[in-house]
Amino acid sequence: MSIYSHILQNTNRHHKMLALLIDPDKCRDKDLEKQTHLINIYHPELILVGGSLTTQPVDPVVEYLKQHTDVPVVLYPGHPSQVSYKADALLFLSMISGRNAELLIGAHVTAAPAIRQNRLETIPTGYMLIDGGSPTSVEYISQTRPIPAEKNDIAVATAMAGEMLGLRMIYMDAGSGAKNAISADMIRRVKEHLQSPLMIGGGINTPEKLKAAFSAGADIVVVGNVLEKDPTLLKQFTEITAQS
Repeated sequence: MSIYSHILQNTNRHHKMLALLIDPDKCRDKDLEKQTHLINIYHPELILVGGSLTTQPVDPVVEYLKQHTDVPVVLYPGHPSQVSYKADALLFLSMISGRNAELLIGAHVTAAPAIRQNRLETIPTGYMLIDGGSPTSVEYISQTRPIPAEKNDIAVATAMAGEMLGLRMIYMDAGSGAKNAISADMIRRVKEHLQSPLMIGGGINTPEKLKAAFSAGADIVVVGNVLEKDPTLLKQFTEITAQS
């Protein structure tokens, strides 16, 4: 079964999914070993590998995860260079919240031939940056402005447009280390107008925020920064996911 089919099947069954984001710059050597140990104990549904600014090679991290865990590894690339053909799938991200043509289609053209040649599964995903209360690396690197946190109508229209363009998943992200998570009201409003799976990330740093995101309609919640600081939260997060 493809990774997207797995996601779609869970979404249709209203089975929530937790995705653990691993940044190769921040999670290496002993830290990666510790994260992998916890992954094997608590089994999040997905592992995402990547970030908006990654200076370390992605390939060794993906290879280590594939060797030491059976959880699907999906690439979350900030640039075409962040590709490993050892991964199970790739989020083929189009940044539909901004107007930077390179992130809408430019980088994709560069990467597409090699991705096709290596038969890496791609999941066309509409990426929407939402204001999380503080400037983020994504905002700086992408040179785009986030959608204001209170502009639910803009978020809804953007997500609908992405789906109408054929994107098969929507990823709303407040950015790594965001002060504020995306509001439950925005998640709810967007989910009401989507048929595609909805992924939420950024600022999910407490069990209460994770519960709120799932209750509002998130199909997948991405956590990363907080677990780098407190890996023991993974136990609570996986328990909440199973109960949602």
